[in-house]
Amino acid sequence: MDRKDFPIISVTKKAELSLRNGHPWVYAQEVTGVFGEVANGCLAHVSSPKGAYLGTGLVSLESKIRVRVLSSNPNENFTPAFWKRRIKYAVDYRKTVMRGDLSNCRLIFGEADGIPGLTADKYGGIIVTQVLSYGIEMLKDTIYPLICEVLGEEGERVDGIYERNDVSLRAKEGLAEGKGWYEAIPHPDKTSVDICENGIYYTVDFENGQKTGFFLDQKFNRAEVAALAKGKRVLDCFTHTGSFALNAAKGGAKSVTAVDISQSAVDMARSNAERNGLADNMEFVCADVFDLLTELDKKGGKPYDMIILDPPAFTKSRKTVGSAERGYKEINYKAMKLLPRGGYLATCSCSHFMSAPLFEKMLDSAAKDAAVQLVQIQARQQGADHPVLRSVPETDYLKFYIFRVV
Repeated sequence: MDRKDFPIISVTKKAELSLRNGHPWVYAQEVTGVFGEVANGCLAHVSSPKGAYLGTGLVSLESKIRVRVLSSNPNENFTPAFWKRRIKYAVDYRKTVMRGDLSNCRLIFGEADGIPGLTADKYGGIIVTQVLSYGIEMLKDTIYPLICEVLGEEGERVDGIYERNDVSLRAKEGLAEGKGWYEAIPHPDKTSVDICENGIYYTVDFENGQKTGFFLDQKFNRAEVAALAKGKRVLDCFTHTGSFALNAAKGGAKSVTAVDISQSAVDMARSNAERNGLADNMEFVCADVFDLLTELDKKGGKPYDMIILDPPAFTKSRKTVGSAERGYKEINYKAMKLLPRGGYLATCSCSHFMSAPLFEKMLDSAAKDAAVQLVQIQARQQGADHPVLRSVPETDYLKFYIFRVV
């Protein structure tokens, strides 16, 4: 279809202002009229209440996000060359911010890279994708080979593309859930891959692991913890694969206790420690972190010099922010009470809805209740391979702080 034949979707003044400010989403309730034939996943022009061109995007007829705008350039042609250009921009950016090391990183971060609804993580030669947009689902046969092509031009091999589309958000797009190899590209049989991050080796289970198999966004935050851990007794809560605990151990911690409620996570963390020759001064505990911190508080004493809190997202919507704030406060309050004067607290939230101001307010309240003061050492975010697009607040999700407790 020629771009002049694209259907036109007119929107409210509110949507116009949002688009002009750089946010690419048009919500269903912001649509005021449709002119021309609109099909699910098709391209459509978006116009203001006065008929001015605002951009062109992909339509999702079953989603609350009705249009994801790709470009506001009225002369843009959405050919494979357009998609290759977007992918190349994304890869070139990672080459810069990851200092030329593309071995393990997020290659494509949806809206932040101008490819809304697509996540692509690279683990060695394996690309793990997740598609949360009907339009991108229809275009993946174009986009996936182009990812391989661009990486090949950079001297990076691609051994296969694995799709982790086993997320409930796809239902809101009218898409089926599932996971498996993208069969149009050759791939190995096994669904795990070995990676090395910060000098530590892990086996990533990209078929069954959380998200796409590993939390790449904390790479540099883990390195900061390692830099402070020397000689300290460390408690790593919500350890998952043991990544923070292993970084602390490699950084020279006196002892490390890694805790997770999942026995399989604890087993994985122990296996990773043994693999890296770090298990001798590490302990692995399967327990509910809330209960464990309570028990430690009741026992009294100051058994740790550093506590790391890396919980899963306590809220995935605005409706549950209040209860999430209470959960974050409880674990941070208990951790602050357990630490001696001069102890270190590394704490974070990976929920976009738990904003930095709200998280900081919670921390201040927890410190007041624990009768301590916080000396802020660092305030950090997700790694630069997960870029924050300022006009899209949803891309700004990880808050990470390191404090000295006095």
